[in-house]
Amino acid sequence: MRTQLSAVAAALLLSFNASAETTPNAETTPNDQSDEIESIKVYGQYLDANKSNAIKTPTQILDVPQSLSIFTADDITERNIVSIGQIVDYTPGVNTSQGEGHRDSIVFRGVRSTADFYIDGARDDVQYFRALYNIEQVEILRGPNALLFGRGGTGGVLNRVTKKAQLGEQFTGYKTSVNSFGGYRGEIDTNFEINDDAAIRINGFYEHLENHRDFFDGDRIGFNPTAHLSLTDDTTLDLSYEYVNHERFIDRGIPTNDEGRPVTELRNVVFGDRENNFNDVEAHVFRAIVEHNFSDNIKGNFSLSYADFDKVYSNFFATGFFEDTNTVELDGYVDTSDRQNTILSGNIISEFDTGNVEHTLLVGAEVIITDSNQDRFNAFVEGRISEEARDAGDIDPRNPNNLNSDRERFDISRTINFRGFSGVNANGDDVTINFNTDLNDDTRVDLDVYSFFIQDEIAITEHLDLVIGARYDSFDIEVFNAENGETRTRKDEEVSPRGGLVYKPQENISIYASYSESFLPRSGEQFTDINGDDDQLDPDLFRNKEIGLKWDFERGLSLTAAVFENRQSSPQVADNDPSTLDVIDQEITGFELQLAGQITQAWHATLNYSYLEGEIVDRDGDTGRTPREIPENTASLWNNIQVNNAFGFAVGATYQDESFISNSNAQSIPSYVRYDAAAYYDLSNDVRIQLNLENLTDKEYFPNAHASDQVTVGAPFNATLTLSGKF
Repeated sequence: MRTQLSAVAAALLLSFNASAETTPNAETTPNDQSDEIESIKVYGQYLDANKSNAIKTPTQILDVPQSLSIFTADDITERNIVSIGQIVDYTPGVNTSQGEGHRDSIVFRGVRSTADFYIDGARDDVQYFRALYNIEQVEILRGPNALLFGRGGTGGVLNRVTKKAQLGEQFTGYKTSVNSFGGYRGEIDTNFEINDDAAIRINGFYEHLENHRDFFDGDRIGFNPTAHLSLTDDTTLDLSYEYVNHERFIDRGIPTNDEGRPVTELRNVVFGDRENNFNDVEAHVFRAIVEHNFSDNIKGNFSLSYADFDKVYSNFFATGFFEDTNTVELDGYVDTSDRQNTILSGNIISEFDTGNVEHTLLVGAEVIITDSNQDRFNAFVEGRISEEARDAGDIDPRNPNNLNSDRERFDISRTINFRGFSGVNANGDDVTINFNTDLNDDTRVDLDVYSFFIQDEIAITEHLDLVIGARYDSFDIEVFNAENGETRTRKDEEVSPRGGLVYKPQENISIYASYSESFLPRSGEQFTDINGDDDQLDPDLFRNKEIGLKWDFERGLSLTAAVFENRQSSPQVADNDPSTLDVIDQEITGFELQLAGQITQAWHATLNYSYLEGEIVDRDGDTGRTPREIPENTASLWNNIQVNNAFGFAVGATYQDESFISNSNAQSIPSYVRYDAAAYYDLSNDVRIQLNLENLTDKEYFPNAHASDQVTVGAPFNATLTLSGKF
């Protein structure tokens, strides 16, 4: 596979070098310049430090030695995107995981993550579903990049850029929508200037959730006032407070059969309890960003964020299906989390020359202080008669031996009658389940992270740039296990390098090669567990090699292609000698292609394709198995046609290849193609009515899973009608 990818990379570089030598720069007329400027504004070809902290320097995307995709506010509106998962559906190299029905979970180039999320460049690692009502654009960077983001980011990161108050503008925007499931949503976005140096912006939304699954409902509220203050000619301050309140039913999906495929006959069955499958998140988030121009060539960006999250997650779910008896095995638990994150970060960008060599130097530091308390209680079955007791004739439910917390089997025909912690199991016994007897864990975490990073973007010549840098992280964690009164600590100090070469045969073409590293401590994404031998093990190390090409055509049309290799090294205690370690590698290789922009003046299109191949390696070498949740091929296409000044429509399709649910490769979800469409009509310059259609052919499909018997059932054909405008 590596040879094939190298051949593809070589062919790409040769073909595009030849194109660069034979294709002259097109002459630019004043009209062409106008079109190009508009495309840059709408489709995000250039990132300014005022707009995003994802790259942190004012670098053209063409000159970034890394794959990334950007969804602007216009993209989000046009496609009626209300979730991170909808963005991922139309992004190459990434796909969704179920996230246990209560959190965003993305598979970045074969690496599942629930913590590699950022907002305005600050870490946002709490597990919940993120809203987009106050978002200007969403950026997905692929490949490890600890230099800018620190630990994690092992396959990529997702950064949300928030809407901020604007000086010199006064407007109120609104959006209201209703869907065919019965859900509805309303948003408001208002900005007003207090004086020449101060402005206020308020974003808010309310959403009532409904979908195709029984019992599913929920409500989401978000409120986000921001203030922009021009303190001096060189200093600005942005202040933000966000209140988040999300409640929703938790649906963990359906089980698989003996062949390892989703049981389609059960696609309409919900294996949960109406009252006790729920997620409740409340958060208060404060952010302050100061930008200061020290001189024409030196700029500073300093931010402080504090977030207080309170979350409860309760659920029952299927853990097995038995066709011969038509029974399903259920389990459950309830989680509570209370987390406070304080993040202080700052970076200074300096642009200077040394002789004929131009430099863009980035120097930064970050401090993260996290206090996180969480506990989990497993579902405890009371009143069940054990097989041993039944065989012995002892059926006294008061006998403690008859009570245990193992999973319980229920007849499929009676599953939907399981309510309020009570039900009848497959043997006909009345059982009651509680969530206050079987404590799974109770941990209190104190985490201190100190980081320093430096990066230099060096324009060696007109056609050749070098990017080089490194980040130092000190990750100091203390975990108190309240169940056994034990406290464990571990401190990791890691240096993560990054290097890249960018060759530009023409101003609108770049060919790059890059190498980067990232690490993940053994306490995991949510840093709660260093029990057993985990506190003795070094972090997992991720290495990424990537070769790519970026080509900007006229009218803002751009082509991006990349070939990459991600390798994970994971130290493990050796089986034959516990005093030594084995280093186990896992390798994922792939290819990505993205074409986006104006095909004609009236036709805007986005085409994405990715190919992924992975190998699981253990102590004995390659196992021949593929890592979970890696579809070999994924593709998506979105076409937007502007028919006239008032009317336009769009059609799209997304394809996902078959993928394995678990690393055992015993269960899988089948491939699928889903077709979507949209149409919009501008009633006036300020009012638009829009219809979005999803799954036009009413395809039965299963987009993702969390475990072997928790497969998500995709939504059937549905429609959303939206009215939006401003005044």
